[in-house]
Amino acid sequence: MSNAQKILQSVFGYGSFREPQSEIIQTLIEGGDALVLMPTGGGKSLCYQIPALARDGCGIVISPLIALMQDQVSAMRQLGVRASFLNSTLDVRAARAVEEDLLSGNLDLLYIAPERLTQERCLTLLQQADIALFAIDEAHCVSQWGHDFRADYLKLSLLHQHFPNIPRIALTATADARTRAEIIMRLDLSRARQFIAGFDRPNIHYRIALKDNPRSQLLRFLQDGHQHHAGIVYCMSRKKTEEIALWLQDQGFNALPYHAGLPSDTRADHQTRFLREDSIIIVATIAFGMGIDKPDVRFVAHMDMPKTVESYYQETGRAGRDGEPSDAWMIYGLQDVIKLRQMMASSEGSEEHKRAEQHRLNAMLGLCEITTCRREALLNYFGEPQPKPCGNCDTCLEPIDTWDGTDAARKALSAVYRTGQRFGVNHLIDVLRGAENAKVLQFDHHHLPIHGVGTALNNKQWRSVFRQLVGRGYLNVDMERFGALRLEEKCRPLLRGEEAIMLRRETTTKTARQQTKTALPSDIDITLWEALRECRRELAEEQGVPPYVIFHDRSLKEMCSALPRNPTQFGQIPGVGERKLKKYGEAFLQVIERHFQHTFGAAG
Repeated sequence: MSNAQKILQSVFGYGSFREPQSEIIQTLIEGGDALVLMPTGGGKSLCYQIPALARDGCGIVISPLIALMQDQVSAMRQLGVRASFLNSTLDVRAARAVEEDLLSGNLDLLYIAPERLTQERCLTLLQQADIALFAIDEAHCVSQWGHDFRADYLKLSLLHQHFPNIPRIALTATADARTRAEIIMRLDLSRARQFIAGFDRPNIHYRIALKDNPRSQLLRFLQDGHQHHAGIVYCMSRKKTEEIALWLQDQGFNALPYHAGLPSDTRADHQTRFLREDSIIIVATIAFGMGIDKPDVRFVAHMDMPKTVESYYQETGRAGRDGEPSDAWMIYGLQDVIKLRQMMASSEGSEEHKRAEQHRLNAMLGLCEITTCRREALLNYFGEPQPKPCGNCDTCLEPIDTWDGTDAARKALSAVYRTGQRFGVNHLIDVLRGAENAKVLQFDHHHLPIHGVGTALNNKQWRSVFRQLVGRGYLNVDMERFGALRLEEKCRPLLRGEEAIMLRRETTTKTARQQTKTALPSDIDITLWEALRECRRELAEEQGVPPYVIFHDRSLKEMCSALPRNPTQFGQIPGVGERKLKKYGEAFLQVIERHFQHTFGAAG
C-alpha cells in the first residue's frame, strides 16, 4: 500500500484515501476480487486505476458507453497515465496500433466495450497480453433486474473462465440486495469481498411535487435557483425531450436534447458541449448520464417519475459530484404510473421479472407519496437506516400537512368494489361526485349507494386520494383493463373499520420554494476565481478536453484560498499531481502572481 499511497499523491494529487478505497485497492493489489457499491462521486474509479498502476501489466476496464471512453482516456492521459480504448470508432490502423501498445507493455489502462470484449479476436488478444486486472464498470448492467440492461454484460462470466488468476472488480453506484446477488452469480464473484459504502449524498437537496402545470413548475424551479447552472432534465419519451429542450431555448436557457433516436454525431456533439461548456442543460431520456464525470452538475430534474428507486438514485446522483450543494427535483402524477405499468405489461421479460418491476414501481411511488423524510426512505430502501430526519429535503424543510382520510379512503375503495373493479379514476370520481353523464347512466351507476357520497371533495382532491391509495398498496392498476383500479388484500382492515389512514393534504396555493444555490466561500476573491477559471478554459480548449479534466473547481478554490507562489506550494494543492504540476503549474502560478501584483503591488 505504500506504493499505492505514492501513486495517489504523485499521479492524482491527493494526500489520503477515502473509506473504503484503501481496503479495496489493497484487495486488488494482492490479487483478490471485489464487488464495490459506492455512490456517484465517491471515488470508484481510483479503486481500479491505482491497482492497475501498482500491479504489473495493463488494467482492462469494461465500460458500457463508447461516447465516454474518449473523455475517460483523455483524463488519464492528462495525469501521465498511458491509457487508450478499443471500440468501433477506431479504424483498422488505429485499432492495430492500440493492440500493439497493449502487447508491447506500453499501456496502463485499456477501455473496452462489453460487445467487443466478448468477441473471440479480442479474447485471443487479451490472452497474449500481460493483464493487471479487469474492472467491470456499471456492474448493475449484468442483472436482468437492472435498469440499464445490456445483453453483452451477461456474458462477462467468461472473464473468470478465461482468466481465472487475474483479479476482477465490479463497480456500481446502485444495487439493492437482489441486484447484488445477481451480479455475484452472473460474474462468478462468489469469493469476492463486498464493499458497500454509504449511499447518503448529504449535499443533494431532494424535492418531489405533484404535476400541476409541468412547464411552469420547471421554469419556476430553474429561475429560482439555477438560471446559469449546468443540469440534466429527464423525460420519459424522446418526443418530450425535444419539445422541452426547444421550449427551454425559447425561455432563454442553453438547452440541448439527447436521446437514442438522434443521429450519433448530434448526440456526441451535445454530450461534448455539456461536458466542456458552462451552463448547458441536457434534456434527455435515461440513455444519457451513465458514466458522466462532470463534477459541477448543479441539478437533476425529472419531468416524469422514474420506474424504480434505483433509477431515481442513480440519476439524481449525477448532480453535485463535487460535493457542493445541488438539487434533485421531480414532478409526478398518476398518469406516470399508468404509462410505466403499460410499458411493463408489454415488455418481453418473464412474469417473475414483471412482478419484481411492479414491486419496484410501487416503492418509487411510495417514495413520492411519503409524508416523512425523503432521505430516510431512500436510504432505508438500500438497507442503510438513517438515525434522524435529514433536514435537507422538502418534507423536512416544509413539513407535509396531513388529514384524516379514513372516511374518504373507504368511499373510494367502496366505489372501486361496487363498480366491479373495471373502471379508472375519472369514472370513479364521477360516480362519487354524483355525475349523471352518459357513461354513468350507461352502466346504471347512478343507482349505486356510493353515487354522490363524495361531493365534499373536488376532482383534484379525489385524484389525490386515489393516487395515495395506489402508492400505499391499497389499490392496484389493472393494465389489462386499460388502467382500471383493483382492490388489494391490504385494503380489508381499512374497509372493515379496523384501520385509519392519514393522507397528504393537497394545497392549491403556490408557496415560494427555497432553492439551493452554490456560493463561493467568503474568503475567495471573485476576480481571482474567474481568472483561474478562464486559464483553465483556455487550456481545455487547446487540448479539446472538458475543463474539469485540467482541474476540478475544488482545486481552483484551494488555489484561491492558499494562494501558492511557487511550484512547491502549488504542488500541495489537492488534485495537483506531479504531471499536472509540470504541465500547468507555471500557467496558474502566473495568474496568481498577476493577482498579487494587481491587488498588493509589486511588493506583494
